Amino acid sequence: MNSLIFVSLENWDDIWRRNQFICAELSRRHPDRKILFVGLPHDVSHSLRRGRFSQLRADAPQSLPEFPNIFFFRPVKWWPNALRKGQKANEASFRRQVRAAARGLGFSRPLLWINAHSAAHLVGEMGECGVIYDITDDWTATHQSPAAKQLIIEQDADLCRRADATIVCSQRLFEMKSPLARRLFLVPNGVDLQHYAAVADGTSVADVSTEKWNHPVLGYIGTIHPERVDVALVETIAQAFPLGTIALVGPNLLREADLQRLAPLDNVVVTGAISYQRVPHFLAAFDVCLVPHLESQFTESLNPIKLWEYLATGKPVVSTNVAGFRDFSSLCHIASGAEAFVEACKTALAERDSGRSARLQAAAENSWDTRVDQIEDTLALVSGG
Repeated sequence: MNSLIFVSLENWDDIWRRNQFICAELSRRHPDRKILFVGLPHDVSHSLRRGRFSQLRADAPQSLPEFPNIFFFRPVKWWPNALRKGQKANEASFRRQVRAAARGLGFSRPLLWINAHSAAHLVGEMGECGVIYDITDDWTATHQSPAAKQLIIEQDADLCRRADATIVCSQRLFEMKSPLARRLFLVPNGVDLQHYAAVADGTSVADVSTEKWNHPVLGYIGTIHPERVDVALVETIAQAFPLGTIALVGPNLLREADLQRLAPLDNVVVTGAISYQRVPHFLAAFDVCLVPHLESQFTESLNPIKLWEYLATGKPVVSTNVAGFRDFSSLCHIASGAEAFVEACKTALAERDSGRSARLQAAAENSWDTRVDQIEDTLALVSGG
């Protein structure tokens, strides 16, 4: 594998997503190859408007303690992108900063991996030997201004045309990008089986913060995002199980109106962000794993990591009729509508480990190790190695 410039849609932090899993596995396999993981820029204009002056230049790339050949780097964004000239100036500055960081690490003809559609302007500017564009969501399906949506459409189409390989994580995205991409590959998300082994065999200790939760615990792990989570459905579930606990575990991005809707429900717990290391200990407290997702164009484009993580625990799963989970309807309880969802939860609670072994087997067949095998083939194809 060549050295890799990996331009991400998020920072490297304690909340692991697809990008971290891929880079971590590549790091383990190729300890002699460096990865420059480019996170979200420091927004100087935003900080100045709020009277914060601490971040006026980019930090040097920092190696990660667990992965000494991965270097995390955050460029600086000086101007508001709402101004066309500002956007162009930011793009030129971004390119200069990433090139300088790569040179400082001794990169020569690296592979360029782009997850952020806004980084389309990097193609052909990094001295790269090849470009991979990895698409994880249909960002045009989220609520935004028409101008913002059109910009995403243009950037996405440009990357699909110019990338040497485009990777998507879901069947819906594969269908959407087939007319656009030069080479298209479907690589779904996966799971680190060892991370959940203690939950699966019943030896994991539940997180201390769950000790006062009343059972049954019906829990959700993931970003609590209004584009994904059906708050009205969560409210109905909470009312149907007043003696239990409905746990929403993960970064809380709900709107204030949604939070006010849930506030009167004493049995709904919204934990906020937790680290990846703590995820198994929260799952250990769950009696049923929930997926109360909205059934929408956006969720149809997803291949949720939580699908594989839930299956790796062996615990019963109840989901709305959304992509990913629908494909495993023999292992998950699929229900559309609030009444059907509540009944599915009751059925799941009555399970006596009937589907446990099948769920564990499905998880074992969809590990990150298997996914990165596919990715390695694509990297070799693009780089000519």
